Amino acid sequence: MPDYSSQLQAACSAARAAGSFLRTRFTDAGPVNEELPHDIKLQLDKDTQAIIVERLLQAFPDYAVLGEEGNAGSSEAEAVWIVDPIDGTVNYFYGIPIFCVSIALRVRGELVLGCVYDPMQDECFTAMAGGAAYLNGREIKVSSRKELAKAVIFVGHGSHDGSGEEGIRRFAYLSARVRKIRILGSAALTLCYIAAGRFDAYIENRIHLWDFAAAGVILASAGGLLEFTPGADSAETGSVIAWNGHLPLLQTLSEYSSEAS
Repeated sequence: MPDYSSQLQAACSAARAAGSFLRTRFTDAGPVNEELPHDIKLQLDKDTQAIIVERLLQAFPDYAVLGEEGNAGSSEAEAVWIVDPIDGTVNYFYGIPIFCVSIALRVRGELVLGCVYDPMQDECFTAMAGGAAYLNGREIKVSSRKELAKAVIFVGHGSHDGSGEEGIRRFAYLSARVRKIRILGSAALTLCYIAAGRFDAYIENRIHLWDFAAAGVILASAGGLLEFTPGADSAETGSVIAWNGHLPLLQTLSEYSSEAS
């Protein structure tokens, strides 16, 4: 694996700059560009991505950017930054201090690094594929929990993740078998929390590439597992199951499917 240290440094610098900007605007989220049934698009999303793109392309002008708020750079580039400027926009808009900036790098189709920055907690999660995962420079690992009864997990449910009534039934089934279910409102932070041993699993029916690209690298580097199944309409949107690698999660979901049918 090539050394992507300079790229990771650039990603972290861009993420911290964007995070600093978001902190200063936290009590003034500004205009809403679009209101969806279960989401909000802010002008601030675009403004924050612009800060990130400027820094990344200044450092690596031959790279491209795939972002939630649009793309930039050459469409022929082998190296592509994958950016979510505010993962947890609804939280941000409502004044809930749980959100992050997420930046990954994909080279020739492979995710090679990830940086997820939580500006309100000043927590920066980082990893390069094939290496260790870190939180503010300290190595992190997934939990060793093997029993669902002791696990804390995130389970997407209902219309917000496209699972409808099936998601509600799955949520009820799992909530009776785990210690607690927590829903942060940020996919990237949830995955990083699994990497750090705070959470144990994450299940979502509809998630976008930019939501989990960076955190997925971090989770894998910390010893966790993630399975992404693309949807029928897009290779970059689909369902995800992520866990610490120790819980019998897939077996449990298989049992649930058998009961549900």
